[in-house]
Amino acid sequence: MTSNRQFILKRRPDGAPVADDFALETSTLPALEDGQFLIRNHYASLDPAQRGWMSDAESYMPPIPLGAPVRATTIGVVEESKADGFAKGQWVLGLNAIEDYSVGTVGGFTQPIDPHAVPSVTNYLSLFGAVGMTAYFGFIEVCEPKAGDTVLVTGAAGAVGSLVGQIAKILGCTVIGIAGGAEKCARLTERYGFDHAIDYRGKDMAALDAAIKAVAPDGVDVIFENVGGDILDAGLMNLRHGARIGLCGLISEYNSPHPVGARNIWQLIVHRASIRGLLVADYVPRFAKGGAKMGEWAASGRLVVDEHIDEGLDNALPAFLRLFEGSNQGKMILKIA
Repeated sequence: MTSNRQFILKRRPDGAPVADDFALETSTLPALEDGQFLIRNHYASLDPAQRGWMSDAESYMPPIPLGAPVRATTIGVVEESKADGFAKGQWVLGLNAIEDYSVGTVGGFTQPIDPHAVPSVTNYLSLFGAVGMTAYFGFIEVCEPKAGDTVLVTGAAGAVGSLVGQIAKILGCTVIGIAGGAEKCARLTERYGFDHAIDYRGKDMAALDAAIKAVAPDGVDVIFENVGGDILDAGLMNLRHGARIGLCGLISEYNSPHPVGARNIWQLIVHRASIRGLLVADYVPRFAKGGAKMGEWAASGRLVVDEHIDEGLDNALPAFLRLFEGSNQGKMILKIA
């Protein structure tokens, strides 16, 4: 029998997650049934969305049950199989959990992948995974950018935001990024090619509003929103007529017991602008198309992809919290095996 360490959700976080909300427990895996296969997880994706899944609130996915391992997209290798189409030694990608081993089922969310088709197998969690496809489809299809547009990206140094800004430059847009700290702002302009970077630290909504106006006096055509709160409110005060806002995330509110919400939503009326939520799951059938284009841009050097990999199940919580502290330098990934 195989022992399995699991990063368990013990209680629902109240505000920022803390160590007592979780436990690292060891269980014994049962024997496989027909149609199942055993995955040895090598990498797990860490994403802000997981914080939402920890809450007992209605969402696009059910809450993680208490006493269950934290749900995550993982990359691993099939160790044993009683399932057609999944052979021992095969690399797979799927929605599993932060644990040593996961049991997959034919017809489930786990699919074979080719580790030799990409520069690094972890790229299936960044460029060719939900992060890359959120940036590609969320920006191009939801925000409908045009050459010459001025684009504002919030959470711009994050995994999704950094890709969105680079795609915008490829498409001929002027790009403004908002990020936290001088180092991240420098990375936006020097590494990712943004035209302007605004440091939100130490700025209230009025100061952020003024900072955006200083670099975009005529307003912005597109906002790709990852943060919410004061940052979204400042963006709303700088819209051009007919502006489009793609609402990808609200990371500033995920750990807040009293989220502020958007107070300047009335600007949508003033400028006849639109705001639309986006979820990458809607584009899964077209991932091959998006992945091909993202791969082409990356191979030509027009798209830079950064990954931040921390190691060990013991580090699952501090690695996850990097997302909210802003201390990660790229797509946050936990190496398990």
